[in-house]
Amino acid sequence: MKRHIVNTFAILLATSFLLGACGKSKGKEANAVEADSIQVNETVHLFGDSTKPACNLIVNFAYASETADVRLKDSLNSYFLAFCFGDKYSTEPVEEGVQKYAHHYVSNYRKDLEPMYQKDLKEAQTNGMEVGSWYSYYQNIQSRIQLCAGTLLTYRKYYEEYTGGAHGIYMTTYLNLDLRTLVPIRLTDLFVGDYEEPLTDLLWNQLMADNQVTTHAELEELGYTSTGDLQPTENFYLDKQGITFVYNVYEIAPYAMGAIQITLPYASLSHLESEELIRWRTEINA
Repeated sequence: MKRHIVNTFAILLATSFLLGACGKSKGKEANAVEADSIQVNETVHLFGDSTKPACNLIVNFAYASETADVRLKDSLNSYFLAFCFGDKYSTEPVEEGVQKYAHHYVSNYRKDLEPMYQKDLKEAQTNGMEVGSWYSYYQNIQSRIQLCAGTLLTYRKYYEEYTGGAHGIYMTTYLNLDLRTLVPIRLTDLFVGDYEEPLTDLLWNQLMADNQVTTHAELEELGYTSTGDLQPTENFYLDKQGITFVYNVYEIAPYAMGAIQITLPYASLSHLESEELIRWRTEINA
């Protein structure tokens, strides 16, 4: 394993780690993708003092390491960097993009919290109190290529962060790309006509079936839609079973209920599906 040291960050590159491939053979298929990952696990203390609170940054960033066309690799990595870290990192080479994000995270942590911590520490010493534990931050970003089939690529990001308070926040988001055009796939690409209302009805019906209830009111009593309306979301992924719509914490239910996933089988969508959706599900099941 080759070790890259970036400032104070040890970035480990896993060798020959195949996360996904579009097509049967990378050498024969124009959209074939091989992937690798960059990993970061670093803890940095306020004032560089190990007795002080710290931030912990963990990253496992999946990127395209090889494609038949180098332009495809560069475009995919630009999307992946922006999706995981923000648009300002999208034009960076992958290792430099991760390096800069890690540097900014640590720098911003120290810049924002050191003055407040120093002030609170003086007050705590005067009053015989302890400084709150909320000064210890944590961020975890895990990404991977979840699916690569034909002209469809799905990239998954799990994000978790704690910046004080009763609990942290976490979410899973998906980027679906059409490899022919390198444009993100939206609901309007999957469905035809005025699909919003019938698709919403299908989501309600599936959620009722998943929870073994028969009315919207019963779902609401369980806590669903107490924090937001149930509507089709652009946060979805396709697999052999159907389309799964993912609602992160607080989107349609309280934090205690966690993230909500609703999978609609393709058979239930036959009256709404576009020709593109038919092609993508055929590629997935090939």
